[in-house]
Amino acid sequence: MAAASTSASAAPSSSSAEQDALRALTFQRLHPKTYLERFLAEQIRPDGRDLDEWRDVSVDVGSISTADGSALVRLGSTTVVCGVKAEVAEPELDSPHSGFLVPNLDLPAICSPKFKPGPPTDEAQVLSDRLNEVLVSSGIVPTYSLCIEPGKAVWVLYVDATCINYDGNAFDATLLAMVAALKNTRLPKATYYEVTKRTTCSRKVQEPLQIGRLPTSFSFGIFDGTHLLADPTSFEEPLLDTTVSVVLDETGGLTSVMQLGLGILGADDVLNKCIDAAKDAWRKTRRDVYGAS
Repeated sequence: MAAASTSASAAPSSSSAEQDALRALTFQRLHPKTYLERFLAEQIRPDGRDLDEWRDVSVDVGSISTADGSALVRLGSTTVVCGVKAEVAEPELDSPHSGFLVPNLDLPAICSPKFKPGPPTDEAQVLSDRLNEVLVSSGIVPTYSLCIEPGKAVWVLYVDATCINYDGNAFDATLLAMVAALKNTRLPKATYYEVTKRTTCSRKVQEPLQIGRLPTSFSFGIFDGTHLLADPTSFEEPLLDTTVSVVLDETGGLTSVMQLGLGILGADDVLNKCIDAAKDAWRKTRRDVYGAS
């Protein structure tokens, strides 16, 4: 009888907890901004993190055997896979010694309900442009190092990333995946023959890319003009005034700062706070994220 009584009392308790969870979920969907404000008033976020806390990061390289280089990155629940494929092409007439680096990010419908099937979304195109800007400005792979024969043949590196699970901050996760994949890339030794006008690639000798700086991004969301949220989630992103991304190199040096969105940053010291927080996070969590050089 005692066991039956205990079981009976546990059932209403379980039912009450489920009802509370359902009410919280309903309130979150109907009033997302108020829901977030109530958490931030207690200096905590809906996923249990502090305002300045970053999600765990993992980087695995060489996960795609058919690519010349690849990486799989998890930033919290956001998961991005990247593969590098190399092709031989003719250089531009005004840049006979320079190869090409072509980054692209795909946000398919399978990764999140917010994305629909069809052509690339505006968000994916904007992120691809930002990634290209960071990779070029940082000089991760000097384009002259991709030259096989000046004016005749150069390497084109297609750096294609796909988000397979989206939970916010795709920019940081994708940049990590692209840099790790490029660092993992091995190209066959190529020789251009003037007589035949063709390039021959060795099947036995493979060489790593000439790697320059290794950029890492730290993104922050500005909410309601006052709250600075590190590593925003997919729930938080639509509610933000704007997003600031601080890019650091492998020494912790500042590479660039970018703002996404038209929101006003608010206080003049917000950018400095973002930069200081990014450098602190780099020292604590990202110093060796790409492994040994």
